[in-house]
Amino acid sequence: MKLLLRVIPRPNETNNTGDIFGGWLMSQIDLAGAVLGIEYTEGPIVTVAVKDLTFLKPIYVYDLVSFYGEITHVGKSSLTIHIEAYAQRRNVFHSGTLKVSDAILVYVAVEKPGVKRLISKRD
Repeated sequence: MKLLLRVIPRPNETNNTGDIFGGWLMSQIDLAGAVLGIEYTEGPIVTVAVKDLTFLKPIYVYDLVSFYGEITHVGKSSLTIHIEAYAQRRNVFHSGTLKVSDAILVYVAVEKPGVKRLISKRD
């Protein structure tokens, strides 16, 4: 898997229990997948589906969150991307790196809004 994105969540991204809001994680996963998809298709893409998204462990303020991904399928104009997120903890309760989320997303390559484009196959 390829490292796509690294982010440190801030206090304003917490939920009412004090850990990072799930919507924040979902948006970062989508951005990480888009990085890989744009690189592969060499142009704009849009998210069309989140096939699977699992929250495995909470993320805390100031964890270093790393997103890794790989393309698992390429169609005529779509691609499926698997993303894994890991949090590197640096607090008094735990230090080390934990897998915090796993997701599968589908993107479609577009020429302009609403107009698909073909993806060139690569080896």
